Amino acid sequence: MRWTEVEALGREGLIAAWVEVIGTPPPNKMSQGFMRSILAYDLQAREYGDLKPGARKRIKTAGQEEHRSSDRERGALKPGGRLIRDWNGVSHIVDVTEAGFVWQGQTHRSLSAIARAITGTRWSGPRFFGL
Repeated sequence: MRWTEVEALGREGLIAAWVEVIGTPPPNKMSQGFMRSILAYDLQAREYGDLKPGARKRIKTAGQEEHRSSDRERGALKPGGRLIRDWNGVSHIVDVTEAGFVWQGQTHRSLSAIARAITGTRWSGPRFFGL
């Protein structure tokens, strides 16, 4: 089978192709679109060659480095910025400064600490403030 034929397959054809190419049945409830993407990639990799190990490593570590950054929250926000979040009928204003985030007159190192103080539960600060 060629990767160009995958798009025309229905569900039963995709399952048969999956077993032929991958060697096992696909996971239950996997969407047809996702099966097509995986099959097409695998068939193309077999025909033209897969990513080189160095490229795979760079892709993998690039994502990990981004998540490890302790200044990730501050990196997207510049001093002088202001975040406003309404929570249970109360508006909470956070100012971005060089030293961190100022909320109710106190400086915090992270938005998550402020979100936790506002909600009483563990929240991702960037997610809570819609970043």
